[in-house]
Amino acid sequence: MYGSFYGWYMKCQSDTQTLAVIPAVHGIGKRRTCSIQVITENGAWNVSFPGNAFHKIGQNISIGKNRFGKSGIRLAIQEPQLRVHGKLNFGPLSPLQYDIMGPFALLPFLECRHSVWSMRHSVSGIMFVNGQRYLLRNACGYWEGDFGRSFPKVYAWTQCFFKGGSLMLSVADIPLAGFHFNGVICVVLWKGREYRLATYLGAKAVWIQDGIIRIVQGNLELEARLLKKDGTQDDGQSLKAPTMGKMVRTIHESAACQAFYRFRKGKRTLFAFKTNGASFEYEYPV
Repeated sequence: MYGSFYGWYMKCQSDTQTLAVIPAVHGIGKRRTCSIQVITENGAWNVSFPGNAFHKIGQNISIGKNRFGKSGIRLAIQEPQLRVHGKLNFGPLSPLQYDIMGPFALLPFLECRHSVWSMRHSVSGIMFVNGQRYLLRNACGYWEGDFGRSFPKVYAWTQCFFKGGSLMLSVADIPLAGFHFNGVICVVLWKGREYRLATYLGAKAVWIQDGIIRIVQGNLELEARLLKKDGTQDDGQSLKAPTMGKMVRTIHESAACQAFYRFRKGKRTLFAFKTNGASFEYEYPV
């Protein structure tokens, strides 16, 4: 019997603070557990709950006293390693024009399927994490989800807000019918327009090495570069990820790190910038 998982990633970021929350349910058959992971620029924590604490109704999830959905996040966790309480309110969401998976959403047996609920929305409220206050006013929010059996064996993912837009990019090794290929899904929201780069639209990862990802699709090119800090690669915080439905794998995410992005259309550079607020997971060999 195959295991399965279902989880959301909800990132909230101001000019000075970053807070992401990952509610999820996972397990094999009726032997389910659920969890809430909290990640900031300074740390990451994982709290487990019994499977029957998880409830999903439409676009809303609850795990015990904790609530997640299109209106926002409410947390009430009192554990020895993690004490979190507060409420964050979301403004209107900015969903994609159509499913990020495109026609791949119809393929059976994919080990992981991705969703993007909102590329950018406003966030306001207060959250306390182990005594530290996160005061978010006119902050930005991003919301995505994953479900399936396992995270890809190797992959890279990044998300970033910037003036006039938001972007997300994921490149992963995809096993399908005995073959493997690098799958690409990417959305750049820029000045009110949605640019999409994806395998099903002809996108190819022409470079994945040393924290650098370069995607080309026709006359579009996006480069994402995880920058080194003090001469070393930013390894990020440790998070739990699913393997056959069990949260036994450790991955690493930097919730707010240094990165460089450049987006080109033909010979014209639409934007190029360096930021300290990028979220990055780089699970390829370094």
